[in-house]
Amino acid sequence: MKAEKLRLLKEYNLYCITAENLSRGRSNIEVVEKMLKSGVKIIQYREKKKTLREKLLECEKIRQMTLDYGCIFIINDNIEIAKMVLADGVHIGQDDYPLERVRDFLGEEYIIGLSTHSRTQLYDAHKIGADYIGVGPIFKTFTKEDVCDPVGFEYLDIAVKESKIPFVTIGGIKENNMEDVLKRGAKCIAMVSEVVGAEDIKGKIKAILDKLNNWRDKNENSNGLC
Repeated sequence: MKAEKLRLLKEYNLYCITAENLSRGRSNIEVVEKMLKSGVKIIQYREKKKTLREKLLECEKIRQMTLDYGCIFIINDNIEIAKMVLADGVHIGQDDYPLERVRDFLGEEYIIGLSTHSRTQLYDAHKIGADYIGVGPIFKTFTKEDVCDPVGFEYLDIAVKESKIPFVTIGGIKENNMEDVLKRGAKCIAMVSEVVGAEDIKGKIKAILDKLNNWRDKNENSNGLC
């Protein structure tokens, strides 16, 4: 089961993250529904401001929606909620619970992603058994209050050459700069405000997926991981 999810994770090229405060007054549920109907296959629930109860109720609904659409559902930080709703996995940061303890709590079938910002953190992620890593932020981003400074293309170049596990490139990536990231060897990109803040979410996702798929078709023999 997990092996199949990881295979799909490596094949998909757009990783969408929720952010209700940037969604033009639309709820996370409404935004996720638009994502799913537009063909998004990886969704991460990231919500910092709501109560645990509110997050749980939302994640229960999103879990069922993602199952209906065959979409991978990742929950940011809240490992207890991920276990309660039987999500596919979690994504944690460098200051969250240690990955080894998260693995003990969730078990082997859960996907665990880890944010990394340097070569040292990339190597550590491999050693401790991360299933995939986040690489970034590539550009300046304002979608999180506690985000670190941009790592730029230098770290992305390292990840392309040295990562042995799938990685998702993240941080300030937009439709108008995504080609700059793809040129460096990124295969899977994460978007937050560019998608959830779009007036026409379905139209925005279609435009992004068309560009991603066209790029992949032209470069299908390249050696990147995700």
